[in-house]
Amino acid sequence: MKTLLLLALSFPLLAKDPYFFEKPYLQLGNQPTQDSLQLMWMGHDKDVAFTVEYKPANTWLKATPKQIRRVDFTGTDAHRVYAATLTKLKPGKPFSYRISADSKLIFESASIARKTANEASHFVVFGDCAANTKGQREVAFHAAQHKPDYIFITGDIVYSRGRVSEYQTNFWPVYNADQADPTQGAPLLRSTLFTGVIGNHDSQPIVDFDKTPDGLAYYLYWAQPTNGPMLKPGDKQVPELQGAAEIQKKFIDATAGQYPRMANFSFDYGNVHWTVLDSNVYVDWTSEEFRTWVRNDLKAASKAKWRIIGLHHPPFNSSKVHFKEQRVRVLADIFEEGKVDLVLAGHVHNYQRTHPLTFKVEPGFVLGKNAEVPGQWTLDKSFDGDKNTSPKGVIYITTGAGGANLYNTEQNNDPASWQEFTRQFVSNVHSFSVIDADAKQLTLKQISAEGKELDRFTIKR
Repeated sequence: MKTLLLLALSFPLLAKDPYFFEKPYLQLGNQPTQDSLQLMWMGHDKDVAFTVEYKPANTWLKATPKQIRRVDFTGTDAHRVYAATLTKLKPGKPFSYRISADSKLIFESASIARKTANEASHFVVFGDCAANTKGQREVAFHAAQHKPDYIFITGDIVYSRGRVSEYQTNFWPVYNADQADPTQGAPLLRSTLFTGVIGNHDSQPIVDFDKTPDGLAYYLYWAQPTNGPMLKPGDKQVPELQGAAEIQKKFIDATAGQYPRMANFSFDYGNVHWTVLDSNVYVDWTSEEFRTWVRNDLKAASKAKWRIIGLHHPPFNSSKVHFKEQRVRVLADIFEEGKVDLVLAGHVHNYQRTHPLTFKVEPGFVLGKNAEVPGQWTLDKSFDGDKNTSPKGVIYITTGAGGANLYNTEQNNDPASWQEFTRQFVSNVHSFSVIDADAKQLTLKQISAEGKELDRFTIKR
């Protein structure tokens, strides 16, 4: 019995990777180029001589790994975040990479490079996900079966406070599992580019580092473009930081400019342009500065075949939970002016699709503490995405059934409880969106955590 106990106690130590605190994953990087991706990983808090090699064609190239931050102020085990920029990738083509430590090969995987504007793209979208649930693991597994070019998360990336400790238990083990299995997840992160937007569980209006010293982990672990509004700590449009001044400074220094710049950004992948917006309550999207940024970003993307908005809070949804959180409706006019095809949101833990719509905010409305935004919508109910594939207006998608507890299952078969603008409402199963965008059409399929198709529609040019 004593021997068995000793073995049980020692097993976690034996199972711990001697080099990786967390295994490699792929990101766009803060200043991405068409032929590059950023490879990131975490090491233990000790000096290790890592080397990175990658093969975009027939020859192995070397990338210089750098320690970009040391995370030692969170109440979790101290660790180091590394990154290596992989350049000269062949657009849309596969590449291999491998990592060595102390001259020993310790990891290898493969992925595909970003696609160019004239190439079709195939991607997966879901949100409200890393809650360490059965549904989350099943969604990860079935999403991997679709072999997406990349994955976009519509916020509430990690439950319940976006902490370093929660990434360690709820995020990395599922999306970077060593095997693809519906009870575990899938090795997605090492082979598939992940992008996403922060939600209210990732970035609260007030972040008290005395209470959650490992909060705002999004800014420590993700590397996404910083081409949005020129925000800086302490601005009105960012979270308020509280708690020990020493921890605040360590956090800000560690993020190296990512906080708070990485909250709003845009990027292109293939023939799709993404405008990614922080929809949390501390952001005032009636601000002319912020409205101008969105307008100019969409205007600059006028030649993109497809334009998508990625945010967390859905402007139009029929769930009883969160129904009154409508603040982002104030941007509907800019979305319409910029010829946006889809607005993809989370926050509400189910799947919903609106009719194509246009919206006019009620004259004289002033956005205050009340998050409801009154106005008049015009619906294109003739669009069915099958025979009629030319929508008159923007289609708003809620795809927040990625793993967290589902909302309003009682409304699933109760159309009388839906708003007039809602066309589809699925709240009884976890699910994710699979989108195919080519030169002439864009198709969205909603897939359940069991792999069954729940909804489908097509937009044609």
